[in-house]
Amino acid sequence: MKHALIAVWWGLMALPAAAEQCRLALVLALDVSSSVDAAEDTLQRQGLVAALTAPEVRAAFFATDDPVALAVYEWSGRYNQEMVLDWVMVRGPAELLMAAETVAASQRSYNDFPTAMGYALGYGAGVLARGPDCLQQTLDMAGDGQNNEGFGPQAAYREFGFAGVTVNGLVVNAADYEAEVGLIAFYKAEVLHGPGAFMEVAQGFEDYERAMRRKLVRELSPPVLGAVSRGGGPG
Repeated sequence: MKHALIAVWWGLMALPAAAEQCRLALVLALDVSSSVDAAEDTLQRQGLVAALTAPEVRAAFFATDDPVALAVYEWSGRYNQEMVLDWVMVRGPAELLMAAETVAASQRSYNDFPTAMGYALGYGAGVLARGPDCLQQTLDMAGDGQNNEGFGPQAAYREFGFAGVTVNGLVVNAADYEAEVGLIAFYKAEVLHGPGAFMEVAQGFEDYERAMRRKLVRELSPPVLGAVSRGGGPG
């Protein structure tokens, strides 16, 4: 009996450890095109840092035992995309704090290029492709303007690997009503993509933190069984 128990124990020790199940690969894309001035970019970065460290966002990150993979990049012109935070598996508060500190310490890479959103989405598809294998993939496009260089979002969705990827939006509204309505309509028609896609609207860069907090909580919270998606609205 003793030898049999030892054999069982060694057999259990030889079993591979249970694979870690990443529940969400989340990529945040920050607009650094020429329409975003230095003060607005500071509000954008500080707003993201504050949102990542907000209590309700932390609670959403750790709502289940399965971790979330997080990456952040900034974008503007056709060939002007840079990683701000490369992939980190957020297993606990230490990784989340490190991610926030990395964003806080980041410096803007470009400031004088237009809004090439299709190219930015193509870059994001590449970031997701080399990222962890997670149950869900979400890319967030934050911006204060419509595409004005190169191909648009719909062409990017046709040409790049967006099968099964949800693209949400964070619209930073413009100064006048007509521009705001046009930008919201553009995001609804051209940017939102995939299952459950939605957008949040920030009333200027001063409101960026609040909108980012709401969006992250919604994205990170585990789905409620039986719930019906409200995709396509401003949230």
